[in-house]
Amino acid sequence: MNTKRILAGVAVAAVAAGGGILAGHYASSGSAGVADAASVTGKQNAVDQLWSAAVTTPDGKPQSLSIYKGHPIVVNFWASWCGPCVEEMPELSALHREYAKKGIQFVGLGVDSAANIKTFLKKVPVAYPIYIAGFGGADVARAFGNNAGGLPYTVVIDANGAVRATKLGQIKPDELRRTLDAL
Repeated sequence: MNTKRILAGVAVAAVAAGGGILAGHYASSGSAGVADAASVTGKQNAVDQLWSAAVTTPDGKPQSLSIYKGHPIVVNFWASWCGPCVEEMPELSALHREYAKKGIQFVGLGVDSAANIKTFLKKVPVAYPIYIAGFGGADVARAFGNNAGGLPYTVVIDANGAVRATKLGQIKPDELRRTLDAL
């Protein structure tokens, strides 16, 4: 009887968490294709925050993401403990290889500990650069509109620094291709 109550509580918590993530995503999405001046300014501030974010390589060397300024970039916020994040990495790696000839750079920002990411990368090869943002990476993702704080979260920024798309949850390769082909 106690086990049934615990399982029921876990099920209710899981449904509530999932609903909260979806509600946050839809609430932050607003009207499709419509952007007011405040959201455009907020997204520009988010891009500036990304360029100045304190990140390191998996080997612990400080890195500046500003090296990607002036180039189209796909930023994927992820964590080693996030199942959908790990599932989409092979697709992101394939897309990275496909779009590299167009000058589109993919970058993974680990919202995780350096130790977890290093261990993960030893097991799972990734074709694009991975940087460690730690749990501060969640703040950067939030600046792009990820109010739910869910992972994975993907942002596409064009060469002019304009946010062209955001996606909470696992990417759909065909949708991402359409966005990248329009850059």
